[in-house]
Amino acid sequence: MTVAATRALGGLHRLAGMAATLLVTSFLVFSSLYLAPGDPASFLVRGRSASPEELAEIRRQYGFDQPFLVRYGHWLNGVLHGDFGRSYVFHQDVSSVLASRLPATLLLIAVSALLIAVVGIAAGMVGALRRGTRTDSLLMLLVTVGAAAPAFVAALLLRSLFGVRLGWFPTIGNGTGVFDRLHHVVLPAVALSVTFMALVTRVTRSSMLEELGREHVEVAVSRGTPRWTVIRRHVLRNALGPIVTVSALLVSGMLVSTSIVETAFGMSGVGSLLVQSVNQMDFQVVQAIVLLVVAAFVVVNALVDVVHPLIDPRVAAAGSAR
Repeated sequence: MTVAATRALGGLHRLAGMAATLLVTSFLVFSSLYLAPGDPASFLVRGRSASPEELAEIRRQYGFDQPFLVRYGHWLNGVLHGDFGRSYVFHQDVSSVLASRLPATLLLIAVSALLIAVVGIAAGMVGALRRGTRTDSLLMLLVTVGAAAPAFVAALLLRSLFGVRLGWFPTIGNGTGVFDRLHHVVLPAVALSVTFMALVTRVTRSSMLEELGREHVEVAVSRGTPRWTVIRRHVLRNALGPIVTVSALLVSGMLVSTSIVETAFGMSGVGSLLVQSVNQMDFQVVQAIVLLVVAAFVVVNALVDVVHPLIDPRVAAAGSAR
């Protein structure tokens, strides 16, 4: 079998795996409505007493009187067409509710991802190149503290110091306009990315230390190749594989972590919407967000599988040799 055919077959297997994962996830997500204690129709009356006739009408209106698999089929068909149902709380299409909240969350994730990539990789490189020095020891101390600091603790500290005491950044809301939104998102992005930056720093440092000990790196140094040329061509490039993999997976998981940060800073995003929907038992919205999170994980995993051989030719060579 040729290399092209092997890659094509691998791509088909990957797509089939993605489809199967999303299908199983959609079934589990939809089933969560029935796993919750109580009658789904009773959630919609919001605690007030309702007659059996009213409950029966609610079940008929929302399709709760239909068989489970029939309802799942209708819901899955709607999801495939971009229709996640209607919110019980907002009385709007779930797609419209998500569309109004998604930009704020995407901006938060984008700024956080930039911080993770720049600060995390740069700090890891410094730690690897200054191994055993006071700089490395201080960096590892900060990494340990950062990795152990929950997002809500970081949010409270940042709000108290830079928002309330110093007044440098706003502490609540999304802001209006491009620059105001960026100003509002700085503190939430730092709070969201602290733990992830620490993890990427540790992975970058370990990966670079492993590459620095390779024989070909020592040969390049002994031949008089400039230090930064060796680091750029032989160390950093070969170390990027695990760094990119870990960074991508962390960024894809931020969609869940945003719930804590957005709630702490009073942002109107998907994360705070998830918390609100869980508290108010708005199952349609919860189902849509959970499915969105899983889809993000699956897509990012697939992209990492595609990009990894391009970053590290050794992966592609190993795959071709099989």
